Amino acid sequence: MKRLFVLAFLITGLISFNSFAQEATEEVTEEEILKFATMEESVANFLAVKQEELVEMIKGDSTLGGAGRYNEIKGAWGNEAKLAEIKITEEEKASYQKIQDFMDSLGEAVRNYKVEFIKDSEKLGAATYNKIMKAKAADPSLNEKINALITQLKEKRASGEGKV
Repeated sequence: MKRLFVLAFLITGLISFNSFAQEATEEVTEEEILKFATMEESVANFLAVKQEELVEMIKGDSTLGGAGRYNEIKGAWGNEAKLAEIKITEEEKASYQKIQDFMDSLGEAVRNYKVEFIKDSEKLGAATYNKIMKAKAADPSLNEKINALITQLKEKRASGEGKV
């Protein structure tokens, strides 16, 4: 799970689109800031949903019998002697590999989800994304404002006031 969190943050940092020659930082509007914050909150929520799917996949796997056996296999994975020692079956290997494949696909799924937001000019748009990223670099207080908005959007989602 720790690996997923680290991966999610790395992916968030890696996605960037180069903006073309803009000498001065353009003023960002409240609407643009809200769109950006909405994208960030939606991506974080998407990741949380996928992580919950992963947890349920591990807990609900009848071949592995739950998280305990999963963790035992995880500790021995990659070491044939340890795998033999814990008496792993071929079915357990296949189930564990299926879970690993899902984990490996999470990073790409989150990245694709974020890129779709950035590409869609109705949701955010690449120009707005670039403009805000540049403005954040020039004005760190903008990042605080965005984080406050993200927190409000998370609270709104958690309270059930509708989809953000």
